[in-house]
Formats: sequence, C-alpha cells, structure tokens
Amino acid sequence: RKSELNPESNVQFGEGGAGTFSDGKLWSQISDSRHLTRKVLSEFVKAGAPEEILYIAKPHIGTFRLVGVVEKMRAEIEALGGEVRFEQRVTDVLIEGEQMRGVTLHSGEHIAANHVVIALGHSARDTFAVLHKRGVYMEAKPFSIGFRIEHPQSLIDAARFGPNAGNAILGAADYKLVHHAKGGIANGRSVYSFCMCPGGTVVAATSEPGRVVTNGMSQYSRNERNANAGIVVGISPQDYRQDGLLQGPVNPLDGMAFQRFWESRAYELGGGTYEAPGQLVGDFLADRASTTLGAVEPSYKPGVHLTNLGERGRSSLPDYAITAIREALPAFERQINGFSAFDAVLTGVETRTSSPLRITRGRDFQSLNVKGLYPAGEGAGYAGGIMSAGVDGIEVAEALARALLSAA
Repeated sequence: RKSELNPESNVQFGEGGAGTFSDGKLWSQISDSRHLTRKVLSEFVKAGAPEEILYIAKPHIGTFRLVGVVEKMRAEIEALGGEVRFEQRVTDVLIEGEQMRGVTLHSGEHIAANHVVIALGHSARDTFAVLHKRGVYMEAKPFSIGFRIEHPQSLIDAARFGPNAGNAILGAADYKLVHHAKGGIANGRSVYSFCMCPGGTVVAATSEPGRVVTNGMSQYSRNERNANAGIVVGISPQDYRQDGLLQGPVNPLDGMAFQRFWESRAYELGGGTYEAPGQLVGDFLADRASTTLGAVEPSYKPGVHLTNLGERGRSSLPDYAITAIREALPAFERQINGFSAFDAVLTGVETRTSSPLRITRGRDFQSLNVKGLYPAGEGAGYAGGIMSAGVDGIEVAEALARALLSAA
C-alpha cells in the first residue's frame, strides 16, 4: 500500500514459509516407495485440513486454510516440547574443524548444538552467503525463469471441460503444458507451465528492496476470476555463471546474482514502485509495448505497469528466454484454445521457481564436509514443493535420530 518492502516480513518468510502463500498443492512426482507422502497428508488432516486430501487425485488446501493448519502444527510442536522463535534470523554458523557447533542469531545470541537441521527456503540468500563463507560445500544447480500468465478461468474451463465447463463437481480446471523450443538462440530449452493456480491470484513475492518477483496462489474455493501459471524456461548453471568462462565449476552464489539482476530490472520496468511489468500476450508476440489492458484484468497487487517485456537492450529476461517463450505460446494455443489470446496478460518476473543451489549432503543426510549439519527441504536443493519438502523432512529427522541414538 505504501510501496515499501519490509525484508523481515514478506511472503517468502515466516510461519509456513513461501508454501503458505501458495495454492497449497499437495501432490508430487517424487519416488515414494515408503509411502511417506501419505504420512505428510495425514499430518495435514490432523492439523485441520479437509479429509478429502487423503483420496482426491490432486489435493489442495488453499492459502487461507493453510495458514490455520500451519498454526496448529506449530502448536503441536510446542505441546511436544519444541520451541518456535519468531523474528530470530540466523546470521552465522559455528564450525570447529569439520564439526557443527551451533548458530548465532541476529540478536547476538549463540545457540550451541552439535546437530543442526538447516531447513531454509529458496530465498534465504543471506544464509546461503554465510554458509558459503564458512566453507560449507554447495553447488550451483538448474532452475527456471519466466513470467506469470493470466486468462479468464472460464476460458480454461471451456478448453478443458467443453460443454461440462462450470459444473460444480468438476470445479476450476487446471493444465500442465510443456514445449521444447527449437534451435537457434532458444537452443532446445524446455518451456513449461509452473505452479498453475486455478481461480487464483498473482502475488508479489519479492524479499529484497528494489526488486520485483511474482508467484501465484489460490484459495480453497478457487473461485477468483483468473487462472494463472508461471510460463518458465529451464536454465543451467552455465547460463548464469558470472566469471565468463565456458567450463569448470560455477560459483554456487552466481544463481542468486543472476536472479537479483533480473528482479532489479523488473523493478525498473515496473516504474520503481513495486508494480510489476506486464504486457498483453498479443503485443508480446508482436514485440511491441502494451499501452492499454484488454478483457483480462491482472490480479497482481500493487498493480501492473504495461511495457514491452522483450524490448531489445531493456528486456525483462535474457534474450534466449524471451525467444523460447515466444515460440512456446502459439504451441500451447494448439493444446488449449485461447491460450495465446491477444488479451491474456503476462506479468514479470518469475525467478524463484526453485533454489539456485544445492547444499551437498551424503547418504547420512549430513553435509559432505561438516558433520552434524543436515541440509533439508527446498532451499537446500532437495525438494520442489510442499509434499517433497515434507518427505525430505521426515527422512532428515530419521537420519538425525539414528545419529543421536548411535552416539548415546
């Protein structure tokens, strides 16, 4: 409302992390021979999620319900003897030799511990930098970048359900799209829909001043006027390395520098007020700036500033990403009638699809070079959503328990 960002309080951090401000999707494509996803779903139900998530094909909770569920999970942790500290940011880790010894908080308090689970989010950039400075092994990894696209939910319903669109039993339709770009500057990259939110909202997801980032979320009802999804392009560490070399290891922090550059560019293109740069799909495909909105009203707050997202020399993404997305949109039109409609809206930028690095660990789930440090979840590079992060958390907890028992 005031065009000001509080780096200590935003949708990336806090109780539940960025996953709370999402669609609350509870499905995953991970291999799960132990059926741990069922355990995760059961814990959600125990904390107040609807029981239907145990049996429907694509379970989701929705943002507002998820907030209450996470609060109940925290209450259960506290009832079992755990302690949850809010507004307590870790600013350093203490390592002696190759053994974890504890963490330091921004208040200056030191918490001694020989076993530390570091279950950070993919936007905990200050913590990534601290771990790298202290010599914790990590590596650069692929992630994806792109835009959010919005259509009327009724258009998606009609394309997916045909004459049955609007049937209350079916609810709001979703989609999953993939296109492999041809040669040239696009270089065979994959373009795909990411975190599709039926009847949802595009949200401001930045965590640093002077930058713009988008994400999507839905309520349980999924009854907002627009459908939205990320349309993103896969990139590799070689794409974002900062040293200009053609081979060799990439600095693990280079992905963060790359993200920051394009998030700052989005802030500039949006007018420097945390409005997001946006463009009609028809204008994007024709490579001309948009000046007025059409039938689709973008949902992003504090607002969308119309521009040319692909303007040469001032583009909102690298040229190869712009080229790949321009090729993909007409291909997606062949799968969903109206997908590349002139009035559909692109909002930039989507840069935090997953962690840009991985804190490497061994089969015992501990850091490769710091005993007692357990990297876990999405920010550590071992998950890509609520379910996979939950499963990884269970496996890390089991590994920690085994280590404690063997030392007893």
